[in-house]
Amino acid sequence: MELSAAGEPVVTQEDTQVDVGLDLQAGTLVLTREGTDLVAYRALVEFAAPKGQPWTAQQIKFSAHGPDGASVSLVVDLLNDACDGPRGDVPAVIWRVVALAATSAGDVGITYSPPAP
Repeated sequence: MELSAAGEPVVTQEDTQVDVGLDLQAGTLVLTREGTDLVAYRALVEFAAPKGQPWTAQQIKFSAHGPDGASVSLVVDLLNDACDGPRGDVPAVIWRVVALAATSAGDVGITYSPPAP
């Protein structure tokens, strides 16, 4: 294949929402819902910057295997009911997944700091 290219590409982020997907190593994250262990294998973290505000993580959608091996999904809302700060009941390991996703999203201009405990 013959190919040529010219220019100086610049990435801009015009959307106010970015989803960052992570493939998780099997067995490294187990989520327990209503007493049932779910082994997560994928996380999709939704970041948003509404009205020019700083980027914040809003939600994580996990894909996991249940005890029978069937795939299930689990959505974790990260913002409190007023949507003005993080939920207080989100386990620390979930915030580590958010931080991993934020690192992956750095190339689109997302900067992120986990909430203070």
